Amino acid sequence: MLVDVGCACAIIGHSERRQFFGETDGTVNKKIFAAFKVSLTPIVCIGETLLEREKGQTFSVLERQLREGLKSVTKEQMIKIVIAYEPVWAIGTGMTATPAQAEEAHIFIRKTLAGVFGSEVADNVRILYGGSVKPENISVLMDQQNIDGALVGGASLEAEMFAKIVKY
Repeated sequence: MLVDVGCACAIIGHSERRQFFGETDGTVNKKIFAAFKVSLTPIVCIGETLLEREKGQTFSVLERQLREGLKSVTKEQMIKIVIAYEPVWAIGTGMTATPAQAEEAHIFIRKTLAGVFGSEVADNVRILYGGSVKPENISVLMDQQNIDGALVGGASLEAEMFAKIVKY
């Protein structure tokens, strides 16, 4: 149905799906392959909760979500997947990861992907930041070397605000 209405991408593993609908790393994995079957580009969301961050578990959570969510994905498929780092604690709360925090997570994601798929694949995978992206923070986030773009949530619902983000 999504392809029939013109969709090209499918967001998979969004924090709200994980939190409210019980989506797991295993169901994320199944949905990636379902998206590929109908030629949709999977945008795979990963990220830690505030409690996980406070306990120092950010990297272990991200690694688990990547390894389990991307299980059996080939190098050829991986290059077509987009990863979106969305720290759950920064979604809808008004809190945003600092550019340094976001960059640190993106570096970790890229290194983890390199360990699984090789450096060439990891260097070419697009990794987006998606935690309360706003016109006020888009430039400092996009200035980070490992942030390839933004997954814009609530700010996309207000045309003027979204236009400022897009124009950056």
